[in-house]
Amino acid sequence: MTPRTITAAAAGTWKLGDLVVNRMGFGAMRLPQTGEALVADALPRDRDQAISVLRRAVELGVNHIDTAAFYFSPLRSANELINRALSPYPADLVITTKIGQPRDPSGTWLPHATPEQLRGLVEENLRQLGRDHLDVVNLRIVGTDSIAERFGALAELREAGLIRHLGISNVHPHHLVEAQAIAPVVCVQNMYGLGVRPDQDAFVGTCGEQGVAFVPFYAIAASGRQAGASDSDHPEILAVARAHGAEPAQVRIAWTLHRGPHVLAIPGTGDPDHLAANVAAGALRLTEDELAVLDSLHHRSG
Repeated sequence: MTPRTITAAAAGTWKLGDLVVNRMGFGAMRLPQTGEALVADALPRDRDQAISVLRRAVELGVNHIDTAAFYFSPLRSANELINRALSPYPADLVITTKIGQPRDPSGTWLPHATPEQLRGLVEENLRQLGRDHLDVVNLRIVGTDSIAERFGALAELREAGLIRHLGISNVHPHHLVEAQAIAPVVCVQNMYGLGVRPDQDAFVGTCGEQGVAFVPFYAIAASGRQAGASDSDHPEILAVARAHGAEPAQVRIAWTLHRGPHVLAIPGTGDPDHLAANVAAGALRLTEDELAVLDSLHHRSG
């Protein structure tokens, strides 16, 4: 594939509430550091490199950026890099953030925020991003307990004008039902990808039926999670990649986008070449036979 001539528009569009975004977006988790993310001793990324990647992403048509205040390393914060690189923000740029379990300044994870503490986390994102309101806020949780009280607190902040739209992250199907009874949900963000969490297939379909965007994370990294993708991949993926003159990571992104028009991709990187390749994956059209092979791998690997 030739990434230089392909923009994020090639993947098509979806609406997060009333906000139209290209289905090919950008995840900011990897921006603040090189190597593994979300660890206290992460090596800070060169500031100019991170800023140039963000600006190039927008030049390539990316208008959906996923971030969080807890995406930081020593000396670098994803939100502050976004602010520095892109403010004043393009009119069509949608920034999605997530709150729920914060990290202290040293990088140590803290207990999950109480409903009363969520406003402070929202305000932290507003300060770092330099905005008066947040486009989309995902409530991120761990576990199966009720989210009604916490999601209700975010719904109140939405009514107050601090948040435009709400989503949920790292959740189970019953959480979507619970949240929708309180306020509209525009997106679900869960770990999912080729060979990753095939038990989520039905949930992906449910979201599509209800017009809710499904936004997978770790779709490229798979089991590598915040450490990133490994250098090797499955023979089936390599074969499809060769057939299209593509990289395995591009096949993984394309397979994700083929799961439904409501599925959004947010691959992250701090490398300009990887960025262009990721965006170009939105133009990769897999054949029915290729999808059948990859779907079989998906269920075997999972």
